[in-house]
Amino acid sequence: MAVSTLSAGMLIGVPEAKASWSFDQIMRKAEKRYGRQGPAKDRLLSWNLLIESSRYLPERQKLVAVNQFFNRELRFMDDAALWKQSDYWATPIETLVQGAGDCEDFSLAKYFTLRKLGVPEERLRITYTRELTRGQAHMVLSYYAAPGAEPLILDNLTDGMLPASQREDLLLLYAFDAHGLYQVEKDGLRRTGNTDRLPGWQALMARMRQEGFSLEQG
Repeated sequence: MAVSTLSAGMLIGVPEAKASWSFDQIMRKAEKRYGRQGPAKDRLLSWNLLIESSRYLPERQKLVAVNQFFNRELRFMDDAALWKQSDYWATPIETLVQGAGDCEDFSLAKYFTLRKLGVPEERLRITYTRELTRGQAHMVLSYYAAPGAEPLILDNLTDGMLPASQREDLLLLYAFDAHGLYQVEKDGLRRTGNTDRLPGWQALMARMRQEGFSLEQG
């Protein structure tokens, strides 16, 4: 994950992106671009099955199912190796077609899938952390059951979802959603403002629309 994306261009002064879409439309576009057969199609069909089978689960079980699905289906690969770029935010389709991604791609795929499953945006924050054992930047998805609650961490490093206080290997620094940037503090999130530019996010939204996602603004 490229630290500069979060520290220099941070966050999102754009309307909320609601993850809604027709899977049939997405599959038609994906098949036209990537072909009709092979592991990529199988992963996309498995993703749709996950969504359909998880639709009516309790919210906590949705988190478990989505976290485990992407951790199982994807392998870790950094952007330089996968995309020949220093920093690239892949769409869920791109990530599933590749069968690989870095920590931000895992987090984004989980985020949009949970939004599709009806988890409210205010409970989800894509979170920039430092992984202390290796001293590296790392991105996770945080789930807040209520305002001010301690978040659960959805992480490509482990299938187990633990409260942040039990992830002694992670230092949570910043979080973001479709509305702004937050400082992670001991007593919760402190909003630090909005920006009108985030190139990685804007490019991601544009590619998702091209793929057939309906990203309504609300």
